[in-house]
Amino acid sequence: MPSDEQLAVGLLGRTPYGRAATTMRALPFLALARHIVADGRVLLRMPRSWGYHQVCAGSVVAYGADNLTSARPGESLWTVQVVGHCETHVPSAAELERFGPAPSRVDGEPFEPAYLRVDPQFGTVHFTDGAAGPA
Repeated sequence: MPSDEQLAVGLLGRTPYGRAATTMRALPFLALARHIVADGRVLLRMPRSWGYHQVCAGSVVAYGADNLTSARPGESLWTVQVVGHCETHVPSAAELERFGPAPSRVDGEPFEPAYLRVDPQFGTVHFTDGAAGPA
């Protein structure tokens, strides 16, 4: 049976976006990121113009995602979080391909990506009983 960390990383591979959480000047913040899973690590792509990559790199971050808006009727809802050390990352050509096309603009500015890597130290997973569907 996989550990919560392994299960969380596996479920992250089912959805393309999530949120990185850390602190900036002692205040918590969340940053949207595109992610892929590679070799048990979570690789992130976010807009360089936001500057959040500079705060995340070298810090411990929590990264979470869910299927709350993408689950099919009758499918279990899940939410996961991994926590680990985050560093800048230079993606390989294969990883860049897996990230897929980037947006052309973010907040009206040309998109320039920043890439990060989270090495999960632990993870949490929460499931519902398969009650997904319209509320």
